[in-house]
Amino acid sequence: MTQVFDTKNLRKTVLDMAFSGATVHIGCAFSIIEILAVLYRNHLRFPDDTPAHPNRDYLVLSKGHGVMAQYACLHEKGWLSSADIKNYFKNGTQLKGLADAHVPGVEVTSGSLGHGFSVGVGMAYGAQRRETNQMCYVIVGDGEINEGSIWEAALFASHFKLDNLIVVVDENGFQAMGSTEEVLKLGNIMEKFIAFGFESIQLDGHNESQINDAIHQLKSKKNGKPKAIIAKTVKGKGVSFMENNNIWHYTRLSSETYAAAMAELEEK
Repeated sequence: MTQVFDTKNLRKTVLDMAFSGATVHIGCAFSIIEILAVLYRNHLRFPDDTPAHPNRDYLVLSKGHGVMAQYACLHEKGWLSSADIKNYFKNGTQLKGLADAHVPGVEVTSGSLGHGFSVGVGMAYGAQRRETNQMCYVIVGDGEINEGSIWEAALFASHFKLDNLIVVVDENGFQAMGSTEEVLKLGNIMEKFIAFGFESIQLDGHNESQINDAIHQLKSKKNGKPKAIIAKTVKGKGVSFMENNNIWHYTRLSSETYAAAMAELEEK
């Protein structure tokens, strides 16, 4: 089966899940769609197309509340069925509202923010010790890096020269209860990661070409430095009434807003 990871279709799958499950976190799923599409299309290696293959690359979604975006990708890979998508967040489903390692293709149970990055650093360290060529990609939210555990893990990654680690910061400018500027100012995120010993790039998190080129560039550099991509994104990207509107962190779709969002995506 050809896997194109078309971002419009991925967003439509997210809407289907959110509407069917009467659940939330649409905006924070939409902001990482292009990042995930590029990773699954061009970079993540799964020998024999097996999600648990011992030589696979790792993808850790530390901002686990954005998991509908990852589930949409796993559905395209054929690891989740259409029935799984339809039954999202319902009784008996394996697909819960936060990333869950019981789901094929999901490496870490996350959602306790800051935790996933630490686990991803440990995975990268383990691959380094085993002398494999496995990469570990970790996606964190900008609000998530308020957590001190993020910076402890960053120190560890730099100390142990984990150049098989790429962390992608989804810098959409919001967290659950407000903008990052209002809640806790982050300053220049790229400069912070550079200060912690990371080779860092800042880019447009919805420009698939930029994302792809940056990942190729960073993973080719075996220079003893962990890597960071600071991806400037729009929370709710793709649907006009959701973009930069933090109400869609916790708002559920009605029949009317579901239809309106789907109609916008169809027009693109």
